[in-house]
Amino acid sequence: MDVNAGDALPGLDVKVTARMVIMGASSSRDWQPQHHDHAWAVDRAGTRDIFLNTPNQGGWIERYLTDWTGPLGRLGKMRFRMRRSICTGDDLSFGGVVRSVTTDDAGCTWADVDVLLSVGEERATECVARIAIPADDSDNPWDRAGDAWTPDAPGPLELQSQRKD
Repeated sequence: MDVNAGDALPGLDVKVTARMVIMGASSSRDWQPQHHDHAWAVDRAGTRDIFLNTPNQGGWIERYLTDWTGPLGRLGKMRFRMRRSICTGDDLSFGGVVRSVTTDDAGCTWADVDVLLSVGEERATECVARIAIPADDSDNPWDRAGDAWTPDAPGPLELQSQRKD
């Protein structure tokens, strides 16, 4: 996989449905009513509708990254900051850019990627992820274990705020 700093990831657009919100919350055993009860979310939580929970957003980010890398991409770590609720009916857009590409002492190639989830012009969630990608056609990051699997080796993974206040 030929990846370089500055490369843009392909976009992904998703229409957020009630089914998506509820299934994501239930699969993570999050029974909080703001993720399945419209009246509670609006009247008690003060949101526009039910909204994606944290594990559901994490799962969508992982899906976005592995759609980009293909089956040999292996997520090492990620950090994300949710800035606003993503509600039923929202048109959610994913975008990303490769921040850096490094190789650790074990020979594993890492791409640090900035990911942005937006609804319209509004930033909803910002993420930075470190994902192992094959160094060449014979490399498979999923074969790495022990000292050969070091997601922290290239250095700390920090969110860089895109906020313009």
